[in-house]
Amino acid sequence: MNTPFFISWRYQRGKQKNPLVALIAKFSAVGIALGVAVLIVGLSAMNGFERELNQRILAVVPHAEITINPNANEAMINHKDMLISRLKMNEKIVALSPFVSFTALVENGSKLKVVQVKGVDKDVEDQVSSLGKYVQDDGWQRFGKEGGLVLGSGIAKDLEVNAGDWVTLLISQQNGTENVSQPHRERVQVTGILRLDGQLDHSYALLSLPQAQELLGYQAVQISGVELKVADPFKVQELDYSALGDYPQSLYVQNWIAKFGYMYRDIQLIRSVMYIAMVLVIGVACFNIVSTLIMAVKDKQGDIAILRTLGANNGFIKRIFIWYGLQAGMKGCLIGIVLGVLFALNLTSLIQGLERLFDKKLLSDGIYFVDFLPSELHWQDVLLVLAAALLLSLLASLYPANRAAKLQPAQVLSNH
Repeated sequence: MNTPFFISWRYQRGKQKNPLVALIAKFSAVGIALGVAVLIVGLSAMNGFERELNQRILAVVPHAEITINPNANEAMINHKDMLISRLKMNEKIVALSPFVSFTALVENGSKLKVVQVKGVDKDVEDQVSSLGKYVQDDGWQRFGKEGGLVLGSGIAKDLEVNAGDWVTLLISQQNGTENVSQPHRERVQVTGILRLDGQLDHSYALLSLPQAQELLGYQAVQISGVELKVADPFKVQELDYSALGDYPQSLYVQNWIAKFGYMYRDIQLIRSVMYIAMVLVIGVACFNIVSTLIMAVKDKQGDIAILRTLGANNGFIKRIFIWYGLQAGMKGCLIGIVLGVLFALNLTSLIQGLERLFDKKLLSDGIYFVDFLPSELHWQDVLLVLAAALLLSLLASLYPANRAAKLQPAQVLSNH
């Protein structure tokens, strides 16, 4: 075994002459452990939010939507087939789905809810998004066969309806005047409940495309817009629309980055701030090692003097106390990693347990895009935290190790 490491190991395990040294060493280890554990849990939570954003937002929300220009004096796109054929010429567009959208009131008894209804074709929609995976039970298959209405779970809960119930859609009539007209009422059956566990549950409602066109008085070639799925969602802003340059109507394009890109930016910003803050916390804890080692050097100065008389050089003495500091840091790191990994792996269930205990929701699904605290542990984060803590422990050990190497054996032994 490496002799300086072996001696430092014995110093760590042996009883200290001064009990204050052992106490400060314990506080230092606890500080490092807490910093490491909090950093691992925090990074796992950020990873979890990023995963949920990918699975629940990018898998459901279209990467881009082409609609009629809001400033144009037109309510719909009149040349569906021409638009789709031109878009299909772009190799970066993987799939597309025409839709009809409108705002309506959903009525159940005395309860009313404003919803954004989107009329889609199930088979084509499956190529653009994974929306069907989040419709409970066999509701998505029933929607494809029977039509009807798929309601977000938040809307269904507020209206107290379940799959199979009937509700009334109230759709405003466009009569070309400013006079208020009687809304069109349509009874539809709820064929499925969409549950995304988040904000979208309170705004999404789906109808079959032909039914939506019929309710609005559209012809088969008339639509509100087209949803696009691209090969790389993060390069959606680079999409070329030159093929639509001479399209007979004025069009408007909106991509997911304009709607939800702020979430990605927020996650990356919080992750960076967390790295800096937690590394500083670990740094403060690691620099407690400085005071621990200075006291340990004083405690072991007799041993150092004896080692020097036996022929130990400055480098040998330095290595003993560098190893001593690294072991102190490693002890705190390992405890922190174990705690951090355990908490990160069970973070979602722990928070849900606390929510049930206090009967209070931490993340409201009507406000946040997910209504639970997600967590995903990445082992590269654990290794990065371990490396950062050990590096800071090494830096903290250098000054006391240099002081130990400069001790004069004759002076120390004469004082004894």
